[in-house]
Amino acid sequence: MARHISTTASVFAALVLGAGLIGMAAAQECPRGDLDKAYCDRDGDLVADAPTDSKQLVNPSTLIFAYTPVEDPAVYTKVWDGFIKHLENVTGKKVVFFPVQSNAAEIEAMRSGRLHIAGFNTGSNPIAVNCAGFVPFAIMAGKDGTFGYEMEIIVPADSPIKTPADIKGKKLAFTSPTSNSGFKAPSVLLESEFKLVAKTDYEPVFSGKHDNSVLGVANKDYDAAAIANEVMHRMVERKVVDPAKIRTIYKSDTFPTTGYGVAHNLDPKLVEKIKEGFFTFNWEGSALQAEFKGNDKFVPITYKKDWSVIRKIDAASGVKYSCK
Repeated sequence: MARHISTTASVFAALVLGAGLIGMAAAQECPRGDLDKAYCDRDGDLVADAPTDSKQLVNPSTLIFAYTPVEDPAVYTKVWDGFIKHLENVTGKKVVFFPVQSNAAEIEAMRSGRLHIAGFNTGSNPIAVNCAGFVPFAIMAGKDGTFGYEMEIIVPADSPIKTPADIKGKKLAFTSPTSNSGFKAPSVLLESEFKLVAKTDYEPVFSGKHDNSVLGVANKDYDAAAIANEVMHRMVERKVVDPAKIRTIYKSDTFPTTGYGVAHNLDPKLVEKIKEGFFTFNWEGSALQAEFKGNDKFVPITYKKDWSVIRKIDAASGVKYSCK
């Protein structure tokens, strides 16, 4: 599943710092929370404010855009081509697609001022925000405006388990150790919210994939399972599983997917034109719609609200958004 929390943010931070980035603005005395000392957050929205000194604002003739790293980033040049042409028309500027090779390289590019518009994946968003001055404002969504997915803990419909606390002493199915909703998120949330530790308070088992976990609960092979609800919903739609055999005892906040935004120091008037470009793009019949199936538009988001669950998981995991 593409919507996974990335390798720990602390690794990204270390890689960014190891790149020896320079040229950051002098530290200011201002509220900043977890933000790097180069930034301020006077309005409390958890992202870097635009510079108050107009001389520090940038309005480049050519805008550089990057999409979160993929196995073959060059392929996405064609996928994003129609959108980039639209963005050029709206902003009146040349827009160049920059195929990044890693999350660290993408963060480095924005931190050093070489990247103006970007899509950062779920897990790297917090480091991009705090260490590179990234300000996310959009996300891909379906026609009804919904985006992302939730982790649910499910049990057989007639199970005596009513809340996650009742899992103590029972068998809980995860999917695989690399899965966000199938392992990482539920492990952290169970321990932080319900004081349940794997192997100590419950028996963890691995089903291999979400489908197996859903069917395992429906067939009572597992006492409970942590799954991505988008998978379960598709199984119900295909009539692979009877929803009457399953009951949800926990549903997480929505996990966001790739967040799109800009460097904090772009001229505010330019930022408004960039936002207009995102929110007026026609997805119908586009390469974006063909590649990102199930998505039909960009919708507004905020880092403070929509990445809250990711920050909660990071905090419970001991991740620090430290840029040094």
